[in-house]
Amino acid sequence: MSSSIKIFLSLIILSASYGCSSSKFVVCGHRGAMGYEVENTIPSIKKAIALKADMIEIDIFKIRTGEVVVFHDDNLERITNSTGKIEALQFDELRKLLVADKYQIPTLQEVIEVIDRRAILNIELKGEQTAKVANDIITSYKRKGWKDSDFFISSFRVNELKMMRMLNKKIAIGLLTYKDDIDEAISIGKEIKAQAINPYYKTLTAAKVATLKKNNFKVFPWTVDEVTDINKLKEYKVDGIITNYPDRVK
Repeated sequence: MSSSIKIFLSLIILSASYGCSSSKFVVCGHRGAMGYEVENTIPSIKKAIALKADMIEIDIFKIRTGEVVVFHDDNLERITNSTGKIEALQFDELRKLLVADKYQIPTLQEVIEVIDRRAILNIELKGEQTAKVANDIITSYKRKGWKDSDFFISSFRVNELKMMRMLNKKIAIGLLTYKDDIDEAISIGKEIKAQAINPYYKTLTAAKVATLKKNNFKVFPWTVDEVTDINKLKEYKVDGIITNYPDRVK
């Protein structure tokens, strides 16, 4: 069997994992594989692919000139050689910045091209007004043969998820939660027709996982790095794990 056919078949199997009946366990690399490479950079994305992550999570903002860029923080200070708000940048200014003194901040399209359908791309709508521009880019790739099942949308921003669902009825959505009430999360998840609820792992119990699954949600907790925690969550029967170290889950 050729490598291209193997990749195609694996994508079919993975995309089916969002159905409630599948037992496929999803390993999601957080900001690429940020345990090994600088978060949300092209090397981090490539490392997650090399570690055979099923899914790769990134964060996006829309900047001043309209481009969609892959970056986690509202502010630039923590990991770049500049200061200020990421959303205030023009594209030529963005290209002059360095992450960890050596990497450019990539665009969403650049990350999509690197992944090249070798993993599901989990796009976290980190900034405001990101749902429409993300969906526009996804639509442009669907014209090139990509599918909605090649993407997964997540966010803490309920309004952005509502907008994404209005724009795209088929794409998989995961509601991110921190210390939210489980009943409230279930209610919001049903309202936006989410496929998953992605809680902070320390808030989970076996009973909460069972309740979420009883309500037909997949459960992908974040961000789980220690093997003891990984094993405990597997015992809780979560559907996958978001981690900085995809190989530890594998």
